[in-house]
Amino acid sequence: MIIKKVIAQQAKLAKVAARKLAGLSTEQKNSALLEMADALEKNQSEIISANSEDVAAAKKKGTRANMIDRLTLTPERISAMAEGLRQTAELKDPIGEEDFHTERPNGLKIRRVRVPFGVVGIIYEARPNVTVDAAALCLKSGNACVLRGGSEAIRTNQKLVEILNAAATSVGIPEHAIEFVAITDRDAVLSMCRLRKLIDVIIPRGGAGLITRVVEHATVPVIETGTGVCHIYVDKAANFEIALPVVLTAKISRPSVCNAMETLLVHKDIAEDFLPKISKLMIENKVELRGDEVSRKICPEMKAATEEDWSTEYNDLILSVKVVENLDAAIDHINKYNTEHSEAIITDDKVAAKKFQTLVDAAAVYVNTSTRFTDGFEFGFGAEIGISTQKLHARGPMGLEALTTMKYLIDGNGQTR
Repeated sequence: MIIKKVIAQQAKLAKVAARKLAGLSTEQKNSALLEMADALEKNQSEIISANSEDVAAAKKKGTRANMIDRLTLTPERISAMAEGLRQTAELKDPIGEEDFHTERPNGLKIRRVRVPFGVVGIIYEARPNVTVDAAALCLKSGNACVLRGGSEAIRTNQKLVEILNAAATSVGIPEHAIEFVAITDRDAVLSMCRLRKLIDVIIPRGGAGLITRVVEHATVPVIETGTGVCHIYVDKAANFEIALPVVLTAKISRPSVCNAMETLLVHKDIAEDFLPKISKLMIENKVELRGDEVSRKICPEMKAATEEDWSTEYNDLILSVKVVENLDAAIDHINKYNTEHSEAIITDDKVAAKKFQTLVDAAAVYVNTSTRFTDGFEFGFGAEIGISTQKLHARGPMGLEALTTMKYLIDGNGQTR
């Protein structure tokens, strides 16, 4: 009960701030974002000090290496977060944009414009960069935010919010526009999910367990971000000079993120040529391969894949491999096991590429490039609030526009009905 009261009070303060934020000019919001970016870089040593404590505690608990990677901040990663803030400041402000207008026969003039949600709740795990991305996008779109990060990053997140708030309020952003829930008890998640009228929308970011828990228990509307069981299909018409580096880096560049490849599908006509080449590269980079029966006949060094492997998001240096009969079989496999996140085909056959992009059910579908590009920064959004794998309201990387809703403005001169 105490947890609920504490978080409800934070949400009430954010609600008051949200009403003030809605009236700020684009220039005021941009000024704050730039001040926040400078503050991150000026206070880099404090951030890294707090982060080092979190990393040490996580290692002591035996946290997996891929999760340590997500948690760890470096000067380069802090600079990237600051750059995300600056890019967000450069983006067009969606608030007040008009996408519909009409004048009715009775003289009523009707317009539809974009407005903020109000208060956005974001629940996430051990990724401190989400704290900065969420604060930036919420502020630019005129929303207050209530953030609840994972316990593993509690010191880092508290320090980041302290720095961001000090910078923002120094240039006129209302206090409590960025609220951070420092309660690490899991009941804090349930409390946030049930604060109807105080929090306008909840966005969970993290593993399947967290997302499922939020979706199943929330009374606040949820924008569901998804886990990433991402595939790359190497077609019989693939150019190996493209396929080999794309497939390799899609797995090894950052295996802990949701847009990393988890399953490799290869057309049977090229399997005997392609699989030994990619297997050698993967093993050299310490990737564990789990193949179907056909793949293992070609590359006996692979372990046997189980049915569970095809639907597993490893977030690690593990890759499942399957040889498929044709393009249709690849599409069928993907649509059966994927999480509707990101999928790719490597091919020089334009007809096959078009069919793949048309029939594969996912938020982002690529041709001759990597699933790793599904990211708000890479898409030019400055930063992202998450990658939505649902189909209502928003899908794919969510930038500023995804944090807005619509309002109708009607002008009359005395009409009655």
